Amino acid sequence: MELLFVVLGGLIAGAIAHVVLPWRSTRGSLLGPAVGGIVAAVLWEALTWAGWKYDGTWIWVVALVGSGVVALVAEWVLGRRRTAADAAYYEQVKAQGA
Repeated sequence: MELLFVVLGGLIAGAIAHVVLPWRSTRGSLLGPAVGGIVAAVLWEALTWAGWKYDGTWIWVVALVGSGVVALVAEWVLGRRRTAADAAYYEQVKAQGA
């Protein structure tokens, strides 16, 4: 049951990452929530295998904050790369047309 809640928290953290960062139009709206949910699940399972207890505070903090940070980084990197690639492609097309 706790895994369900932590994945839901990761989805919410990823959705917040999508909303707060620029370049929303350059990436899919489900990228952040998907990354957040997957990272939250992986972190949760890794920490439980490491012996952390389900009812401990730190497992929740690490899983939720970690999923939010990874979602922010993924959104930031992909947004910047897409913007740079679009600008380079525009310059290439403009040079071919002239």
